[in-house]
Amino acid sequence: MATDRRAEVVWQGSLRDGSGTIVSTTSGAIGEQPVTWVNRSEDAPTATSPEELIAAAHASCFSMALSGALARAETPPTELRTSATVTFQPGEGITKIALTVEGTVPGLDEDGFREAAQTAKENCPVSQALAGVPEITLEARLT
Repeated sequence: MATDRRAEVVWQGSLRDGSGTIVSTTSGAIGEQPVTWVNRSEDAPTATSPEELIAAAHASCFSMALSGALARAETPPTELRTSATVTFQPGEGITKIALTVEGTVPGLDEDGFREAAQTAKENCPVSQALAGVPEITLEARLT
C-alpha cells in the first residue's frame, strides 16, 4: 500500500530577503519551522533549510534500511547512530552527502557491518531518490 506525506510551506518576499515557514506536515511531528535563504546558503543556524530536512530524512531512512537488513540476517542491532551531512553550494545545488553510522550489533564483525551499511546506502528509498547527488559517502563502524 502506498503512502503519501505532505508538507506545506508559505514563502513571503524575494529569495534573498524573504522568508518562509513550514506550516504543516502530514503527521504534525515537525511543527512550524522557519526557513530562509541565509540559513540555506550561509552558516547561520537560526532556521532550518531544505538540506537540513533532507539530512534528517536520509539519516532516518538509511537507519531503517540498515536495521531491517541486519534483522533479516539474524543480527539485529542493539543501536544505530546515524548522521547525514548535506553540502549545499549556491549556484550548484547539493554537491555531497556524507553518511556516518556507528552500530552496536552483537554477532557481527566490522566487515559484515560495513557491507550491510553499504547495501543499505544503495537501497534505502531516500538514497535512491538522491541518486543525482554527485557524491554520497559512507563511514560505518561498530561500537
